[in-house]
Amino acid sequence: MRLILLGAPGAGKGTQANFIKEKYNIPQISTGDMLRAAIKAGTEMGLAAKKVMDAGQLVSDDIIIGLVKERLKECDCENGYLFDGFPRTIAQADAMKEAGVKVDYVLEIAVPDEAIIERMSGRRSHPASGRVYHVKFNPPKVDGKDDVTGEDLVQRDDDKAETVKKRLDVYHNQTEVLLGYYNNWAQSGDAAAPKYRKIEGIGAVEEIRDRAFAALSN
Repeated sequence: MRLILLGAPGAGKGTQANFIKEKYNIPQISTGDMLRAAIKAGTEMGLAAKKVMDAGQLVSDDIIIGLVKERLKECDCENGYLFDGFPRTIAQADAMKEAGVKVDYVLEIAVPDEAIIERMSGRRSHPASGRVYHVKFNPPKVDGKDDVTGEDLVQRDDDKAETVKKRLDVYHNQTEVLLGYYNNWAQSGDAAAPKYRKIEGIGAVEEIRDRAFAALSN
């Protein structure tokens, strides 16, 4: 199973990625993790990336694709792999295609913006323990207080409605074009094209999981 997971921030990709990884026994590959590992290991690509990052610049697509190809040679990728948060742009998708990185499926988890804003802006957390609540879906027993300690719950800056809206704007402007890119490729008749599947990301976590597994089995 070689898979790209697409969807807006807050669509539940991370949760579903865990189910998919376990079912197919494949690693989740995120560019952030890959960069950190390559830099730590001191590989040629890692050193090149470190030099760029130390200069405060963005790591080029060439370096990222080089890291991806290096990562896919590792033995845990024998059964396949799951890309999370990559590719982010058409240029990266083109570079993957040119590099011959094989993908079986592109799975889109679709959730309307309003639902994502409600989902994320309703989160409240207890910083000391990491316990997370939701004002609507998983409220604490006492409003604004942790169930165990009674201490105040906080809303993280990342979860504030205005921050979530900004992240969604970036997604719509930069990454959403990939949905059309992969959909068109899938319909082109090209034998190398991955299958494109779209599922609704609303409902119970288990329902969405079952939709994902069903989409990846046909």
